[in-house]
Amino acid sequence: MNPHYALEALSFFMADVQAGIGPFLGVFLQAQGWHPQAIGTVMTVGGIAGMLATSPAGALIDATHHKRGVIVVAGAMTTLAALALSISQNDWMVGASQIVSAVTGAALGPAIAGLTLGIARETGFDRQFGRNQVANHAGNVVGAALSGGLGWKYGFSAVFVLTGVFGVMTVISALLIRRNAIDHDSARGLGPSSRTTHEPASGFRVLLTCRPLLLLALALAMFHLGNAAMLPLYGLAVVSAHQGDPNAFTAATIVIAQLVMLVAAGFANRLIRRIGYWRVILITFFALPLRGVVAAMFIAAWGVWPVQALDGIGAGLQSVAVPALVVRLLRGTGRVNVGQGVVMTLQGMGAALSPAIGGVLAQHFGYASAFLALGAVSTGSLALWLLCGSTLKNACGSHGDNTNDTPLTT
Repeated sequence: MNPHYALEALSFFMADVQAGIGPFLGVFLQAQGWHPQAIGTVMTVGGIAGMLATSPAGALIDATHHKRGVIVVAGAMTTLAALALSISQNDWMVGASQIVSAVTGAALGPAIAGLTLGIARETGFDRQFGRNQVANHAGNVVGAALSGGLGWKYGFSAVFVLTGVFGVMTVISALLIRRNAIDHDSARGLGPSSRTTHEPASGFRVLLTCRPLLLLALALAMFHLGNAAMLPLYGLAVVSAHQGDPNAFTAATIVIAQLVMLVAAGFANRLIRRIGYWRVILITFFALPLRGVVAAMFIAAWGVWPVQALDGIGAGLQSVAVPALVVRLLRGTGRVNVGQGVVMTLQGMGAALSPAIGGVLAQHFGYASAFLALGAVSTGSLALWLLCGSTLKNACGSHGDNTNDTPLTT
């Protein structure tokens, strides 16, 4: 298979594998008698495990020539961990499943970025990664729609079966990528002139020597601190108010967001070329506080449309702009996938804490207060992006060009 098409197939099927039963986890555990605080805590445990694993995973992708093998192993383990929930829902099994899913799934993000860079090279990365993300969001739409429909008709067991099918297809798609189609030097961000002069550095060194990367990672951490709990909490809020069927409503929240993400991801490259990385990411930071206000005001089945549309705009643009910006910031260093891992680690830190904070707020102060608080927290990313605008604008460039071959470190 053409490696570009194989990448897109991999991105499509990997969507369901990365999420596991994802947003369905909250309503699934709620149906088993779990309370919001306990659900938020176990999701946080998994998030912390994934956060700790992401930077080492990025270093592994930079170092190894077996990137397809990493995806095969990680995809299989993540799928099996999700399927384990169908066997038992006791505390230890759920906690172990979330940890294994998070640790093995941590490799998938840097791996697909590294494969894309190795196949499309730097000049073609933005376009190909944008296509990957369109396929990924399409996979989420199909997976969520099938999960909702099959779950409504056959129960939660159908969601687990579907996860297994997508896991098998992920492995097949990875193996369809020809081994000789991957330039492993390009995959770690080394251009022809720098291949013999740079070696991969640790994730912490990448973070500390590239100030724009640090600012990007911190801003995204605050964004995800407010964002990660919104979807599962909104599903719980509406279902608790008896506004919809758990499976069907959860599927609707995902499908709406992913459809908007699909459009946003498809449009992202043109928007980056027109207004630049800094402004595109600024738009995503504006969307989240507004989403918190809308979620707090409209806890009803129809409210999913504006709430998840705003999520789709922010996440869809970020899914293309952030990895492409990391490639720009670390070009020529041989540390691109470590950098991707560092950014994902900081994002994961915010995302890991978000469900626990949201769960506590929802249980003690109500869902509306939780949404407002999460939206308020996320304004920190907006403030940081604006306050450090001069540094970030210089690093991001006025447009999404690839003309400067110098890595943008301190």
